[in-house]
Amino acid sequence: MMKDVLRNFGTGVTVITAMSPDGPIGFTCQAFASLSLDPPLVSFCPARTSTTWPRIREIGQFTINILADDHSWLSDTFAQAGAAGTDKFDGVGYTLSSGGSPVLEGVLAWVDCRLRAEHDGGDHTIVVADVLDLDATPDVMPLFYFRGDYLGQRQA
Repeated sequence: MMKDVLRNFGTGVTVITAMSPDGPIGFTCQAFASLSLDPPLVSFCPARTSTTWPRIREIGQFTINILADDHSWLSDTFAQAGAAGTDKFDGVGYTLSSGGSPVLEGVLAWVDCRLRAEHDGGDHTIVVADVLDLDATPDVMPLFYFRGDYLGQRQA
C-alpha cells in the first residue's frame, strides 16, 4: 500500500558514480535531495541490497549525475543488479570530475561529493555528502520518474 501511494510523487533520476581501482562503477538512485546550503550538503538513499554502494562508500568520493530527459536508457542500464562481468559503462561516455569520479556525458547537472555520514533508513541507507564541486547544463530538461515510468522524455 505504501509503495502504491508514494509512487504518485514524481522524482528526478540520478546515477551515482565513482572510480574504483578496477574502473568506473555506478548505480541509479531516485532518492536524492539538496540538504544544506551552509555547509553545502546533499543526501541520497541507496537500498541496503545495493552491491555497488558499499564499493563507492569505501572509495569515499563520488559524483551524483542528474539525468537529462533523454537518459532513460542510462537509468535502466545503471539500475541493473551488478552481475559478475557486467560493465554498466560499456558504450557510456564520460569525463572525470576534478575529484576523479565519472561525469556521464550529456547529464543535466553533476555534483562531486565526499562522504560525510550515513544513517539508518530502514531498508535504505541515508547518505549525507559534502559538495566539493558542481555544474549544470543550461537548456536541458530533467528525466522524471512517476508511477513506474519515465515522463516527458525526448527520444534519443
